[in-house]
Amino acid sequence: MNQLIIKRIWRGGWVLLVTAVVLFASWMLLPLLYPFLIAWAIALVLNPVVQWMSLQFKFPRWLSVTISLTIFILAMLTVAAAVITRIVKEIYNLSMTLEYFLNVWRDLFLQLVENEDVQQFIHSISSLYKDNPNIQGSINSNLSNTAQTITTAITNLITLFLDGIVRLLSSLPNVATISIIVMLAAFFISKDWLRWTHTFTRTVPEQVRKPTRNVWQDLKHALFGYLRAQFLLISITALIVIIGLIVLHVEYAVTIGLLIGLVDLLPYLGVGAVMVPWIIYSFAAGSSSLGIGLAVLYSIVLVARQIMEPKVLASSVGLDPLITLVAMFVGLKLFGVLGLIIGPVTLVLVSAMNRAYVFRDLRNYILTGRR
Repeated sequence: MNQLIIKRIWRGGWVLLVTAVVLFASWMLLPLLYPFLIAWAIALVLNPVVQWMSLQFKFPRWLSVTISLTIFILAMLTVAAAVITRIVKEIYNLSMTLEYFLNVWRDLFLQLVENEDVQQFIHSISSLYKDNPNIQGSINSNLSNTAQTITTAITNLITLFLDGIVRLLSSLPNVATISIIVMLAAFFISKDWLRWTHTFTRTVPEQVRKPTRNVWQDLKHALFGYLRAQFLLISITALIVIIGLIVLHVEYAVTIGLLIGLVDLLPYLGVGAVMVPWIIYSFAAGSSSLGIGLAVLYSIVLVARQIMEPKVLASSVGLDPLITLVAMFVGLKLFGVLGLIIGPVTLVLVSAMNRAYVFRDLRNYILTGRR
């Protein structure tokens, strides 16, 4: 009996050790290998198109890969150029709008200062200051500290903005280099896809290959379902926002709605990253009706998102809505805002491994030494 327990403990420890080594190796190698993982993902997506072109037009595989990869790159560049052009245009329009409102606020401030009651109030404050020399030092000290605080905050904000621009510009060569490496790797992986598949089949034992293949098939379906669910959610969000902005007679309603839909991809913040500052600005600018309308629209989006997200994820990925919600909450507590993505993805992976009987096989191996 003791011999059996010792063997089970040894096999369980061996499984834990292998799992820990795999996780540690993945964590250490990911920063070095992520361009090639991206390239593999691109090759995986393009592989059906490459196979179709090779069979339909009798092209050699390298030519099919070249054509499909070129179309992919051109499509990505077109989308990026359109998005950047639209963002630059909207930023320019926003700067013009801000300049107009700054002029309006300046005129309002000047009118307020020139008001007789305000002038009398300023005169009273000035008289109080002159007639009480004891508090002059305290007032001067507080004013100096306030001015220093404001100056420091503005300096830090400008420094942060300039540092961000410098980091962005300095990262462009690195991004370009990584992009070239990704595209070249995607070409070679896709061109030799059949050879790599055959190598994997020949070198990996069937005992490992079969559960890996089952996990991959299930995981591929689940991950594509997760991506499809996210696309559906941001599409619904964008549609609700566009309709709401049209009803509120907001200019560029379609463009703003699409941008807010993309912002909805941000974990935890989502639409609030745009809508909350916009609502505050509307009330501050005196557009109370627009602020109220945006607040109502934001509430509708929040309620719709909270109702639809667990159900859409469950129907697309095949997970229970309650378990999905629990995974999102646990991920939030463990990893912060990124946990809202890590939680469901981990749940998808565990579910795929369970459906492929990986945990059952590990249990049988620990208890009996056989699968």
